[in-house]
Order: sequence, then structure tokens, then C-alpha cells
Amino acid sequence: MKVRSGGGCGESRVSARLIVVAFVVGFGIGVLFSDRFWTAADSNGHVISGPWQEQELEVISGDCTTKKKPVPDNDTMGDVTKAHEAIQSLDKTIATLQMELTATRSSKELMGSDGFQSMPSSNQQKKKAFVVIGINTAFSSRKRRDSVRATWMPQGEKLQKLEREKGLVIRFMIGHSATSDSILDQAIDAEEAQHNDFLRLDHVEGYHKLSAKTKIYFATAVAKWDADFYVKVDDDVHVNLGMLAGTLARYRSKPRTYIGCMKSGPVLSQKDVKYHEPEYWKFGEDGNKYFRHATGQIYAVSKDLATYISINQPILHKYANEDVSLGAWLIGLEVEHIDERNMCCGTPPDCEWKAQAGNVCIASFDWSCSGICESDERMMEVHKKCSEGDDGLWRALL
Repeated sequence: MKVRSGGGCGESRVSARLIVVAFVVGFGIGVLFSDRFWTAADSNGHVISGPWQEQELEVISGDCTTKKKPVPDNDTMGDVTKAHEAIQSLDKTIATLQMELTATRSSKELMGSDGFQSMPSSNQQKKKAFVVIGINTAFSSRKRRDSVRATWMPQGEKLQKLEREKGLVIRFMIGHSATSDSILDQAIDAEEAQHNDFLRLDHVEGYHKLSAKTKIYFATAVAKWDADFYVKVDDDVHVNLGMLAGTLARYRSKPRTYIGCMKSGPVLSQKDVKYHEPEYWKFGEDGNKYFRHATGQIYAVSKDLATYISINQPILHKYANEDVSLGAWLIGLEVEHIDERNMCCGTPPDCEWKAQAGNVCIASFDWSCSGICESDERMMEVHKKCSEGDDGLWRALL
């Protein structure tokens, strides 16, 4: 082999041995260089090449490690479920305690009112009762109260015996006048000294304030008595106490019960009419009806609902009509509405015929008057014809 040298020099010969050595060295360098980019075949026979593919292998391996997490066995899942149930039970207990605490605070606030009956500060100091019946009355309703006392409301020792033996508490509920120690308040004080059958409320009396009076009645009654039911009734309605107590006893085990004659009357947008609703626009278009609620002459709520009203009374909205207000306070709760038609019988002959048939009414009144028309004169007549009898109350199974 001949190789030309540069620079115009002459030819020179390179030995064959030197060429062979150079070839071997170059081949070895090439092999070493290629090992940087190629790896041996893996255990499955696949060739994985290049340093970037080694990085891919690491990522894939990492993903597999992440996805293949251990699955909890049945015992672990059972423990998780038990823990969740325990937490829910604890939450319920805490909520109950919070409600009782708030009710106690509400009771203490009611104790601060001057000139009214003091309220117990804790559940332990409350008097236990089955039913608390608040008879809504006004300053001008002395004759109505006397007609009730002369018919279906026991007096004196019989009233106290009714509380001791049957757990029925009955009181006329009334607030005070706008003027401190007025002649109206003094008249109620004298009447209370004679009969001892009033529940005095920290409330300024007024016809258009019945919704506020209802809230304060429940708050005051809940603070004073630990009862299963709280009843509101007007002083121009005839009531058979035995039938009322026996009916309520059937719902003793049910929580959150709202009992009365359920109705859905029209929303009256016209001004200068009785039962006008200034906030009629909240109930939709003209001609709409209210949601279902108990008529205001008489209704009953269970202990937990009365407590709810007591706790939340500062933020419960008052509509023009008291019965609508109560229905609004309860409509968004898990409440069982019980439509008890025996609580809205008519006056004779309606309640009289039912009594003769053995289906004595709980309450009787005239729809046209929202109570017994001229009740101070007719209450005795209704009582004679529609009463359950003098011993009906004491025979009642409570």
C-alpha cells in the first residue's frame, strides 16, 4: 500500500502490522462508545436502548408502585364504619346539649323581667307536667274568663289536684299594659289573687301582637314546666279536657308533632279587611293560599317544637296572623302535621249530636266568629250540651 505524504515529499511505505494494530484499536474504541447507548436484552428478550429509555423505565416502575396500593380488608372497613357511626352519635349528643344549654340561657333571660313570675334556671328546677294549656286572654275579657271558670276549667283545689294527679296545667296567659302598673295591670293582679290561675308574660298586650305573644308564651311555659305537650287555646272556645288529654296521649312517643285542625286559607291582599296580610307578596300571585297550618283557636305542639320556638324566638318571623306565623316557624322542619278534626267542632247542634253518638268533641266554636259567638253568655249552653261529663276528665287514660 502506498501513502502519499503532504508537502510535496516523496512516497513512503507504512508497514502492514501498523495498519492491523490501528484497526483493532479503532474497533475497540467503537465498542466502548456504543455501550453507552445500548444495553443488554432484558429478561423477557426485549431490547431497551438509550439512556432516555432508562428514565422511562424508572417512571413506569414508579407508576406501578403508586397504583398497586394495598386494599383494606373487611376488618379495616368495619372499623372505619364503626368510627363514623360513633362520630355521628357524638355530633347528635353535642347538638342536644347545645339546645339544652341555649334553652337554659333563655330561661335565665326570662328571669330578669321585673314584675313577673320568676322562671327556673335549669331543667332540674322545672315542674314536670304532661300538658301545659295556655288560654289566650285580654284585659277586656273578664266575662269570658269567668265563663270558662264556670264550665270546663276546674277551680281552686280541683285545679291543683288536676296538676298533681293528671299532670295538666291550665293558666290564662296575659301580658301587661304599655304603662307600668296601670289600672289594667292592677285589675289582673286582683283577679290573680282571687283565682291564682294566670301565667304572666313579659309582653305588651295588643291585638296585632298575637304572633309575638305566642312566641313569648311558649318560651315562658318551656322555662317553667317540663311538659310533653304545650297547648294554646282562645278564651272563647269550649274544651273537653279529658278528650284533649286522651288524644295527646296517643302521640306521646312521637317526636315533633303539631296537632290541630289543619287548613289552608286564602292570602288576603286587600287592605281594610279582617286577616289582611301585609306581606301577601311573599306567598306568590293574588289568589294563592297559605301553606297548611293549624287553625288558631286551639292547637298543640310537642316538647321539642316548643323548645325550638323558645330558643329561636328572636329570629322567627311574625306574620299578621298568629296561626300563619306558627305554621311558618314549623313548615321547614321535620314535623308531623296531625289533622285532628275533633278539635274544631261546631257549637250545638253539631257538637251535641256527636256527644250523643259517643264521639265527644275536643273543642267547639263557631267559624263565623272565630270562637263561640257571644261566648260569655253561650259558654254554659255549649257546656251543658257538648260536655264529656264531670267525671270524663278523671276517667281519661293518660
